[in-house]
Amino acid sequence: MLLSLRIIFDYMKRINFLLGLLLITTGFVYAQSGKQQYKTAVVGFYNLENFYDTVDNPIVNDEEFTPAGPKNYNSSIYWDKVLHLATVISQMGTDVNTDGPAILGVAEIENDTVLNDLIHHKLLAKRNYRIVHYDSRDARGVDVAMLYNPKYFSVEASDKLFVKLPSGTKDAYYTRDILWVKGKLDGETIYVYVNHWPSRSGGEERSVPAREAAAQVCRNHMDSILKIDPTAKFIVMGDLNDDPINKSVTKVINAKGKKDEVKEGGMFNPWMELYKKGIGTLAYQDAWGLFDQILISYPWLNKDQKGFFYYQQHIFNREFMVENVGRYKGYPMRTWDGNTYRGGYSDHFPTYIVLLKRI
Repeated sequence: MLLSLRIIFDYMKRINFLLGLLLITTGFVYAQSGKQQYKTAVVGFYNLENFYDTVDNPIVNDEEFTPAGPKNYNSSIYWDKVLHLATVISQMGTDVNTDGPAILGVAEIENDTVLNDLIHHKLLAKRNYRIVHYDSRDARGVDVAMLYNPKYFSVEASDKLFVKLPSGTKDAYYTRDILWVKGKLDGETIYVYVNHWPSRSGGEERSVPAREAAAQVCRNHMDSILKIDPTAKFIVMGDLNDDPINKSVTKVINAKGKKDEVKEGGMFNPWMELYKKGIGTLAYQDAWGLFDQILISYPWLNKDQKGFFYYQQHIFNREFMVENVGRYKGYPMRTWDGNTYRGGYSDHFPTYIVLLKRI
């Protein structure tokens, strides 16, 4: 089975290479006819895998990520982690737009301190990323956040959406809030939701209602906006801890895997076909899952419009990000192997979509 993971990874690399053969210039991609030009925008998501600072926060369970904890987490490891995350983000989507992601949702971050260290790293500093973040009451002390490049996107409003866990679905009382951001992408109003739905720890079947509850919070918020603006453009991204075929995505969010099945008010899931081919963003027990999804609403599918429209989806999985030894060989190269620092990047591959806009 490990061999099959490597075969799938090689296939994914070939696909990314072929897509990269488009003629690219900074901020623009040219159609094959050579006549039509487009603005491009890259929108991504990345689970940063336990991105903690080294300071003990007495309010949350972060003791293992301190110098006194079992991982011996210290400044040297922390800054190495910052370097590795900055390396990945600095390369995401640059074959389409040299500025990389205009919008990047992130998960498993402890606070805005770690995000500020990340965006000011020399590999990312010139992009002038800004941060949208709220603290939530997650038991592990991890939150979601959004980074954005003000060259492409401006924030008009934001909020955190509380997710109430159904009784008996999780051992913890609280999970991550959903981040909602309203803003302008090159002058066009869009709505972004950054999610990290409850995990499958404690049992997948037991925790299903918890993820469906999170999905319902997101869906209800979108529906409230649709009552005012039926043409609203939504982007729902995150580590959903569910695959594209699960009910939380297909029924609650109402995301379809085929464009022609998406109706007004519905959502399109660009990751369904990849998942059905066995391609994913994380591996568990020698099988791929595709938890890291970016879903888009119906108006993004119209290519004959003045605004941005959906063009491509990508899993960013360069060879240096893949584990090459040990029990996780072929998996995303993780930061930790138990309490041993592996020196990897994340146990998830990031994802991104490409949006185009006619000039």
